[in-house]
Amino acid sequence: MKNVFVSGLDAFHKKLLDTIAPDELRFLPLFDYSEMVHAPDDRYPPFDALIDRARETFAAQPGGADAVIGYWDAPTSLIVPLVAHEAGLPGAPLEAVARCEHKFWSRTSQREVLPDMVPGFQAIDPFADDPLSQVRLDFPFWLKPVKSHSSFLGFFIDGPETFNAHLPEIRDRIGIMARPLNEFMARVDAPESVRAVDGYHCIAEEIVSQGFQCTLEGYGFGDDVEIFGVVDSIRSGRHHSCFSRYQYPSKLPPPVQARMIDAAKRFIRHIGYHGAAFNIEFFWHADDDAIHLLEANARISKSHSPLFLMVDGAVNQKVIVDLGLGRRPEFPHREGRHALAAKFMLRYFEDAVVERAPTSADIERVHMAYPDALLRVFADAGMRLSDLTLQDSYSYEFAEIFLGADHQKELLDRYQHTCELLDIRTRPTIGEGDAA
Repeated sequence: MKNVFVSGLDAFHKKLLDTIAPDELRFLPLFDYSEMVHAPDDRYPPFDALIDRARETFAAQPGGADAVIGYWDAPTSLIVPLVAHEAGLPGAPLEAVARCEHKFWSRTSQREVLPDMVPGFQAIDPFADDPLSQVRLDFPFWLKPVKSHSSFLGFFIDGPETFNAHLPEIRDRIGIMARPLNEFMARVDAPESVRAVDGYHCIAEEIVSQGFQCTLEGYGFGDDVEIFGVVDSIRSGRHHSCFSRYQYPSKLPPPVQARMIDAAKRFIRHIGYHGAAFNIEFFWHADDDAIHLLEANARISKSHSPLFLMVDGAVNQKVIVDLGLGRRPEFPHREGRHALAAKFMLRYFEDAVVERAPTSADIERVHMAYPDALLRVFADAGMRLSDLTLQDSYSYEFAEIFLGADHQKELLDRYQHTCELLDIRTRPTIGEGDAA
């Protein structure tokens, strides 16, 4: 049995991991989910302490560690390659990881090889005496930390008033991701132009979030770069910035997908990324056939894992397990039970109090109707949606619902039926003192 250590191992994803060669692999927790995903008081453990703990954990396990993997965003996406590097296990080069995860450095690297696909961008210090005076882009633009995820602290800026209105929240909360990024960057030989833009900075970008969005999942192995899936991202909300569902396989025209695949391979080769998986997000504008690169991430997307299982017959964690063991991934194609699958994100766009959350009986009814459906509910009865942690700036994600189907109408009908079975009820908040 191979010992595969997983950062932030949780019960939901453990079941998915156990679909991968159960007679050959033993999945073991490396760091607790509670400290790597939703850390108390938003304070993640220092990286030096995590590396020491990993060393002790590996030494205490009979047979030691054969691989270390992760499927969460920061700090997992940063600490896993560090631990692998320290332990002499397979993993991506640290500089290549940084050129994905540090969004200012990533944009600089993208522009070097894909200039026509990269929007205008600049770094902004939100702690400067007059941050607005730094702005060189025309309004509107997007403003976000140089390291974030799930659109956390990402804001649509349409003028000076909006810019200044969001500064207090950015200053107050940017440290959640800034400290882990800075600890990682201290171990990387970055150019001075990047070092000057530490985790307490933001990046402003021209708006490219129009048209059709999709995500390419792939990996680098030796000199080869492979793309094993293209997943559509359907957005909603006031600024078209909130994900409503991910759907696989992509419905984009094959020639468009081919251009995106070529661009992704060129970027990954350019930064020397190998020995690990990645995902890269693009927008396609049908009107002028333009493609824009949104961002690159040094990890798989865990949100896509059940979709690959339903359509291809294996979760995308299989890729990172293979790579973590130092071997070329072998991933099936269209061997799953369904022709298409989606992750639906049940969102609310105004704060509310949850009057009724799904019960275990409700969820059982969903499983009786759709046996391979997967659900995760994030709010309980009596809870205010605004108490959910690490949400995007314009919505609250109540639940995730994974469903497969044979065609598009069936997929959407199943989602509607599932929502009816869950019987979620909320009521608007009345005031700050409103509890349950």
